[in-house]
Amino acid sequence: MTAPPARRNQSSSLRRALTVLEYVRDHAGTGRGVSLTRIAEDLDVNKSTVLRLATPLIEADLLIRDRETGWFRLGHGTLRLGQAYLSSLDLRTAAAEPLRLLQHAVGETCHLVVYEPPDVVYIDKVENETNVRMGSRIGSRVPAYRTATGKAILAWLDEEAFRVVVAAGMAPVTAHTITNPERLRAELDRVRRTGYAIDDRENEPEVRCVAAPVFDHTDAVVGALSVSSLTTRMTPARVREVGPVVVRTGLDISHALGSSRTRDGNPRRSATD
Repeated sequence: MTAPPARRNQSSSLRRALTVLEYVRDHAGTGRGVSLTRIAEDLDVNKSTVLRLATPLIEADLLIRDRETGWFRLGHGTLRLGQAYLSSLDLRTAAAEPLRLLQHAVGETCHLVVYEPPDVVYIDKVENETNVRMGSRIGSRVPAYRTATGKAILAWLDEEAFRVVVAAGMAPVTAHTITNPERLRAELDRVRRTGYAIDDRENEPEVRCVAAPVFDHTDAVVGALSVSSLTTRMTPARVREVGPVVVRTGLDISHALGSSRTRDGNPRRSATD
Protein backbone atom coordinates (compact mmCIF):
# COMPACT_ATOMS: atom_id res chain seq x y z
CA MET A 1 0.00 0.00 0.00
CA THR A 2 1.51 3.33 -1.06
CA ALA A 3 1.41 6.44 1.09
CA PRO A 4 -1.09 9.19 0.17
CA PRO A 5 0.36 12.03 -1.97
CA ALA A 6 0.14 14.55 0.89
CA ARG A 7 2.17 12.29 3.20
CA ARG A 8 4.79 11.67 0.50
CA ASN A 9 5.07 15.40 -0.12
CA GLN A 10 5.52 16.07 3.59
CA SER A 11 8.23 13.42 3.82
CA SER A 12 10.01 14.86 0.79
CA SER A 13 9.83 18.38 2.23
CA LEU A 14 11.24 17.17 5.55
CA ARG A 15 14.19 15.51 3.82
CA ARG A 16 14.87 18.64 1.77
CA ALA A 17 14.63 20.85 4.85
CA LEU A 18 17.12 18.62 6.64
CA THR A 19 19.41 18.95 3.63
CA VAL A 20 19.32 22.73 4.06
CA LEU A 21 20.04 22.36 7.78
CA GLU A 22 22.97 20.04 7.11
CA TYR A 23 24.34 22.41 4.47
CA VAL A 24 24.33 25.34 6.90
CA ARG A 25 25.93 23.13 9.55
CA ASP A 26 28.78 22.20 7.22
CA HIS A 27 29.32 25.59 5.55
CA ALA A 28 28.46 28.30 8.08
CA GLY A 29 32.13 28.65 9.07
CA THR A 30 33.05 30.41 12.31
CA GLY A 31 29.62 31.96 12.93
CA ARG A 32 29.16 34.42 10.08
CA GLY A 33 26.77 32.06 8.33
CA VAL A 34 26.04 31.24 4.71
CA SER A 35 24.10 33.24 2.15
CA LEU A 36 20.75 32.37 0.61
CA THR A 37 22.30 32.56 -2.86
CA ARG A 38 25.04 30.10 -2.01
CA ILE A 39 22.62 27.60 -0.48
CA ALA A 40 20.32 27.77 -3.50
CA GLU A 41 23.14 27.42 -6.01
CA ASP A 42 24.97 24.60 -4.25
CA LEU A 43 21.78 22.62 -3.59
CA ASP A 44 20.43 23.44 -7.06
CA VAL A 45 17.09 24.77 -5.83
CA ASN A 46 15.29 28.10 -6.14
CA LYS A 47 15.82 30.76 -3.49
CA SER A 48 12.09 30.73 -2.81
CA THR A 49 12.28 27.00 -2.13
CA VAL A 50 15.17 27.49 0.31
CA LEU A 51 13.17 30.15 2.14
CA ARG A 52 10.12 27.88 2.32
CA LEU A 53 12.15 24.96 3.64
CA ALA A 54 14.02 27.15 6.12
CA THR A 55 10.90 28.70 7.65
CA PRO A 56 9.95 25.80 9.99
CA LEU A 57 13.64 25.37 10.89
CA ILE A 58 13.79 29.01 11.94
CA GLU A 59 10.55 28.65 13.90
CA ALA A 60 12.08 25.67 15.75
CA ASP A 61 15.27 27.69 16.47
CA LEU A 62 17.30 25.22 14.42
CA LEU A 63 18.31 28.01 12.05
CA ILE A 64 18.77 31.74 12.52
CA ARG A 65 18.62 34.28 9.67
CA ASP A 66 20.59 37.46 10.27
CA ARG A 67 18.29 40.48 9.95
CA GLU A 68 20.98 42.66 8.37
CA THR A 69 22.79 40.27 5.99
CA GLY A 70 20.08 37.67 5.42
CA TRP A 71 22.67 34.93 5.97
CA PHE A 72 21.80 31.69 7.75
CA ARG A 73 23.54 30.03 10.67
CA LEU A 74 22.67 27.33 13.20
CA GLY A 75 20.22 28.29 15.92
CA HIS A 76 20.10 27.55 19.63
CA GLY A 77 17.77 24.63 19.02
CA THR A 78 20.62 22.61 17.57
CA LEU A 79 22.58 23.12 20.78
CA ARG A 80 19.65 21.85 22.84
CA LEU A 81 19.37 18.79 20.61
CA GLY A 82 23.10 18.14 20.93
CA GLN A 83 23.02 18.49 24.70
CA ALA A 84 20.03 16.19 24.94
CA TYR A 85 21.84 13.59 22.83
CA LEU A 86 25.05 13.83 24.82
CA SER A 87 23.22 13.58 28.14
CA SER A 88 21.59 10.37 26.93
CA LEU A 89 24.92 8.69 26.26
CA ASP A 90 26.18 6.16 28.77
CA LEU A 91 29.81 5.03 28.87
CA ARG A 92 29.01 1.37 29.37
CA THR A 93 26.42 1.39 26.59
CA ALA A 94 28.72 3.23 24.18
CA ALA A 95 31.56 0.84 24.94
CA ALA A 96 29.64 -2.44 24.81
CA GLU A 97 30.04 -3.24 21.11
CA PRO A 98 33.62 -1.88 20.71
CA LEU A 99 34.66 -3.85 23.79
CA ARG A 100 33.11 -7.03 22.40
CA LEU A 101 34.85 -6.53 19.06
CA LEU A 102 38.15 -5.88 20.83
CA GLN A 103 37.84 -9.11 22.81
CA HIS A 104 37.06 -11.01 19.62
CA ALA A 105 40.08 -9.46 17.87
CA VAL A 106 42.66 -10.11 20.59
CA GLY A 107 41.18 -13.18 22.26
CA GLU A 108 41.87 -11.90 25.78
CA THR A 109 39.86 -10.51 28.68
CA CYS A 110 38.79 -6.89 28.20
CA HIS A 111 37.76 -4.47 30.95
CA LEU A 112 36.07 -1.08 31.14
CA VAL A 113 36.65 1.12 34.18
CA VAL A 114 35.80 4.53 35.59
CA TYR A 115 37.85 6.58 38.03
CA GLU A 116 36.79 7.11 41.63
CA PRO A 117 39.87 8.68 43.28
CA PRO A 118 42.19 7.13 44.13
CA ASP A 119 40.83 3.90 42.59
CA VAL A 120 39.53 2.55 39.33
CA VAL A 121 36.20 0.72 39.40
CA TYR A 122 35.38 -2.08 36.95
CA ILE A 123 32.05 -1.41 35.22
CA ASP A 124 32.21 -4.01 32.43
CA LYS A 125 34.14 -7.12 31.46
CA VAL A 126 34.22 -9.31 28.36
CA GLU A 127 36.20 -12.52 28.39
CA ASN A 128 36.79 -15.62 26.32
CA GLU A 129 35.77 -18.49 28.55
CA THR A 130 38.08 -20.91 26.69
CA ASN A 131 41.08 -19.05 28.14
CA VAL A 132 42.20 -18.68 31.73
CA ARG A 133 39.67 -16.36 33.36
CA MET A 134 40.73 -13.19 35.18
CA GLY A 135 39.78 -12.74 38.82
CA SER A 136 38.38 -9.23 38.33
CA ARG A 137 34.71 -8.57 39.09
CA ILE A 138 32.36 -5.84 37.93
CA GLY A 139 32.02 -3.37 40.78
CA SER A 140 35.40 -4.16 42.32
CA ARG A 141 37.96 -1.41 42.77
CA VAL A 142 41.76 -1.28 42.62
CA PRO A 143 44.18 1.58 43.38
CA ALA A 144 44.91 3.46 40.16
CA TYR A 145 48.70 3.63 40.57
CA ARG A 146 49.19 -0.11 40.04
CA THR A 147 46.83 -0.70 37.08
CA ALA A 148 47.15 0.03 33.37
CA THR A 149 43.67 1.56 33.31
CA GLY A 150 44.53 3.80 36.25
CA LYS A 151 47.67 5.06 34.56
CA ALA A 152 45.79 5.56 31.28
CA ILE A 153 43.38 7.85 33.15
CA LEU A 154 45.93 9.63 35.36
CA ALA A 155 48.03 10.53 32.33
CA TRP A 156 45.25 12.91 31.22
CA LEU A 157 44.37 14.37 34.61
CA ASP A 158 46.00 17.30 36.37
CA GLU A 159 48.72 17.48 38.99
CA GLU A 160 46.18 17.56 41.81
CA ALA A 161 44.84 14.16 40.74
CA PHE A 162 48.38 12.81 40.77
CA ARG A 163 48.95 14.13 44.30
CA VAL A 164 45.71 12.52 45.51
CA VAL A 165 46.87 9.11 44.29
CA VAL A 166 50.31 9.49 45.83
CA ALA A 167 48.87 10.72 49.14
CA ALA A 168 46.62 7.66 49.32
CA GLY A 169 49.72 5.46 49.44
CA MET A 170 51.60 3.33 46.93
CA ALA A 171 52.12 0.09 48.80
CA PRO A 172 53.67 -2.81 46.81
CA VAL A 173 51.50 -5.85 46.10
CA THR A 174 54.00 -7.61 43.81
CA ALA A 175 57.74 -7.35 43.27
CA HIS A 176 57.01 -5.17 40.21
CA THR A 177 54.59 -2.64 41.73
CA ILE A 178 55.65 0.97 41.15
CA THR A 179 55.95 2.59 44.57
CA ASN A 180 58.02 5.65 43.72
CA PRO A 181 56.03 8.78 42.75
CA GLU A 182 58.67 10.00 40.31
CA ARG A 183 58.77 6.65 38.56
CA LEU A 184 54.99 6.78 38.29
CA ARG A 185 55.23 10.29 36.87
CA ALA A 186 57.71 9.03 34.25
CA GLU A 187 55.26 6.23 33.38
CA LEU A 188 52.49 8.76 32.83
CA ASP A 189 54.77 10.73 30.50
CA ARG A 190 55.30 7.54 28.50
CA VAL A 191 51.55 6.94 28.35
CA ARG A 192 51.01 10.38 26.86
CA ARG A 193 53.66 9.67 24.22
CA THR A 194 52.48 6.21 23.17
CA GLY A 195 48.75 6.56 23.84
CA TYR A 196 48.52 3.42 25.98
CA ALA A 197 49.50 2.29 29.48
CA ILE A 198 51.00 -0.98 30.68
CA ASP A 199 50.60 -2.88 33.93
CA ASP A 200 53.64 -5.16 33.87
CA ARG A 201 52.83 -7.59 36.70
CA GLU A 202 52.27 -4.63 39.05
CA ASN A 203 48.84 -5.67 40.34
CA GLU A 204 49.02 -9.47 39.89
CA PRO A 205 52.36 -11.29 39.61
CA GLU A 206 51.51 -13.27 36.46
CA VAL A 207 49.34 -10.77 34.58
CA ARG A 208 50.10 -8.04 32.07
CA CYS A 209 47.54 -5.46 30.97
CA VAL A 210 47.43 -2.86 28.22
CA ALA A 211 45.02 0.09 28.56
CA ALA A 212 43.92 3.27 26.80
CA PRO A 213 41.84 6.23 27.96
CA VAL A 214 38.27 7.11 27.00
CA PHE A 215 37.23 10.76 26.59
CA ASP A 216 33.78 12.37 26.63
CA HIS A 217 32.25 15.17 24.52
CA THR A 218 34.24 17.79 26.48
CA ASP A 219 37.45 15.88 25.66
CA ALA A 220 37.90 15.08 29.35
CA VAL A 221 39.01 11.59 30.33
CA VAL A 222 36.07 9.63 31.80
CA GLY A 223 37.37 6.08 31.92
CA ALA A 224 39.65 3.52 30.34
CA LEU A 225 39.56 0.10 28.75
CA SER A 226 42.14 -2.65 28.94
CA VAL A 227 43.23 -6.03 27.62
CA SER A 228 44.55 -8.42 30.28
CA SER A 229 46.22 -11.80 30.07
CA LEU A 230 48.79 -14.07 31.66
CA THR A 231 52.38 -13.06 30.96
CA THR A 232 52.89 -16.29 29.01
CA ARG A 233 50.38 -15.00 26.47
CA MET A 234 50.83 -11.25 26.87
CA THR A 235 54.54 -11.11 26.09
CA PRO A 236 56.34 -7.75 25.62
CA ALA A 237 56.10 -8.27 21.85
CA ARG A 238 52.37 -8.95 22.15
CA VAL A 239 51.97 -5.79 24.24
CA ARG A 240 53.41 -3.75 21.37
CA GLU A 241 50.92 -5.38 18.98
CA VAL A 242 47.90 -4.96 21.23
CA GLY A 243 48.66 -1.40 22.35
CA PRO A 244 47.64 0.39 19.13
CA VAL A 245 44.52 -1.80 18.85
CA VAL A 246 43.43 -0.78 22.35
CA VAL A 247 44.10 2.87 21.51
CA ARG A 248 41.90 2.67 18.42
CA THR A 249 39.10 1.07 20.41
CA GLY A 250 39.39 3.77 23.06
CA LEU A 251 39.07 6.41 20.34
CA ASP A 252 36.05 4.63 18.84
CA ILE A 253 34.30 4.77 22.20
CA SER A 254 35.44 8.37 22.78
CA HIS A 255 34.08 9.47 19.41
CA ALA A 256 30.77 7.75 20.17
CA LEU A 257 30.65 9.90 23.31
CA GLY A 258 31.27 13.03 21.23
CA SER A 259 35.01 13.47 21.80
CA SER A 260 37.25 15.08 19.19
CA ARG A 261 40.44 13.49 20.53
CA THR A 262 42.97 11.95 18.16
CA ARG A 263 45.47 9.13 18.71
CA ASP A 264 47.93 11.46 20.47
CA GLY A 265 45.21 12.58 22.88
CA ASN A 266 44.83 16.03 21.31
CA PRO A 267 41.58 17.45 19.90
CA ARG A 268 41.13 16.99 16.16
CA ARG A 269 41.88 20.13 14.20
CA SER A 270 39.25 21.49 11.87
CA ALA A 271 39.92 22.45 8.28
CA THR A 272 39.85 26.12 9.29
CA ASP A 273 42.43 25.80 12.09
